[in-house]
Amino acid sequence: MERPFEIPPDQGRSWWLREALALPEFAGEPCPALDTDAKADVVVLGGGYTGMWTAWFLTELDPGIDIVLLEQDICGGGPSGRNGGFVDSFWGMLDELVPRFGDAASLRLCEAGQASIDAIGRFLDEHGIDAWFAPDGDLDVASSESQVGAWAELVMTADRLGVADTFRTLGREDVRAMVDSPTFRGGVFNPNGATVQPARLARGLRRALLERGVRIHEATPVSRFGAGNPVIAETPGGTVRAGAAVLGVNAWAQHWKRFKRAITVRGSYIALTAPAPEKLQELGWTNGMGVSDYRAAIHYVRTTPDGRIAFGIGGMQPDLARHIDPRFAYDEASIRVAVEDLHRMFPSFADVPIEAAWGGPIDVSGDHLPFFGTLETGNVHYGLGFTGNGVGPSHLAGRILAHRALAKYDEVLALPLVDVEPRRFPPEPIRSVGAMMANRAIHRRDVGLDEGQEPNPFVDFVARLPRRLGYNLGP
Repeated sequence: MERPFEIPPDQGRSWWLREALALPEFAGEPCPALDTDAKADVVVLGGGYTGMWTAWFLTELDPGIDIVLLEQDICGGGPSGRNGGFVDSFWGMLDELVPRFGDAASLRLCEAGQASIDAIGRFLDEHGIDAWFAPDGDLDVASSESQVGAWAELVMTADRLGVADTFRTLGREDVRAMVDSPTFRGGVFNPNGATVQPARLARGLRRALLERGVRIHEATPVSRFGAGNPVIAETPGGTVRAGAAVLGVNAWAQHWKRFKRAITVRGSYIALTAPAPEKLQELGWTNGMGVSDYRAAIHYVRTTPDGRIAFGIGGMQPDLARHIDPRFAYDEASIRVAVEDLHRMFPSFADVPIEAAWGGPIDVSGDHLPFFGTLETGNVHYGLGFTGNGVGPSHLAGRILAHRALAKYDEVLALPLVDVEPRRFPPEPIRSVGAMMANRAIHRRDVGLDEGQEPNPFVDFVARLPRRLGYNLGP
């Protein structure tokens, strides 16, 4: 008989952000809302990783530049302060990149992504930001028999391209020697990965920007935006006119007509246990290595320095989800699924209390890859579609968007994600209804496979429809 468990209530912010804001070095002084008209060289919309890294690289490229950054909440209040903290590159998608971009361009993208991981670690060291950066690699596992061998194409592609040492394939005993979960049946280890306390990274980056003289206005939503010369960002308290603009608004780009069919919105949720370091010791999981599996609705799992497990589940959708609303921030049904799966993977944690749970919307692209571009006016630049994997790539995004905003050439502008046309989703109402049906089928299929059952043929057909339609989503 399964032991009942309690779901913690909605606490308004992720545990990561509450932990960071409790410390003066990450809370910092408030950045007041814009209450007047202002001018700037560049206005940045969005105080998450993409917007803040762009502002950082703008100051690196042009130390005298005048930047205004507008954030509707607080810096790190969106996905940047509530994600799983996996600092990844693009190596894990190498077999999917090659058919789209070719061998050479795919390798350049993976190498650029890896350089961003290394650069984030250096940035944190140089600025004295304790964000729990742990470059201990990534472990991708088969958490059911159906997932065994899912990495074969990736490993063969890496071998053909001469980068076989990027991955180490593992049998059941090898995987369980690293993390002793009874559900793990093999996998692949990639040493080129890290974990971080995501809100500490975001708030540390905010502090560095303020020290550089960037004008940050929090609690400042942009109510109207004009892409002209100058660009005009209207807010409830004032207007910013600037020579150029950068849009780093993540899932909220859904409300812009230009991007409505370029992204769709999904929910991602995390359940966090109380500290139990002795149980992690029993599992042999004593470093900062992140773990994910090969489910269509992925599990992403990591630990904290004080011995907690943070267990995430992606690809969830509350109802039709045509608009971003409070259902995304705290969806009890999705959180309950995460806790049940945590206990299945790590039964020794079944009696450890769940101390926090949270979630929120993420911007999902049809190719499962971010894309970067410039609007027709030539002075408004954007980076979107991180699909839940933005901690590392957003650093690369900042380099791309800063160089584009200043019209300075750099090799990052030749990467295949720059000026790529994103795969468009169907119009409404087809998109929301179809996505809800596909998501429910994907989840039912995953649950059945986790339990060793053959998927229902109709459920399997619906779950596979996104792939059949050309989207890099689902099984």
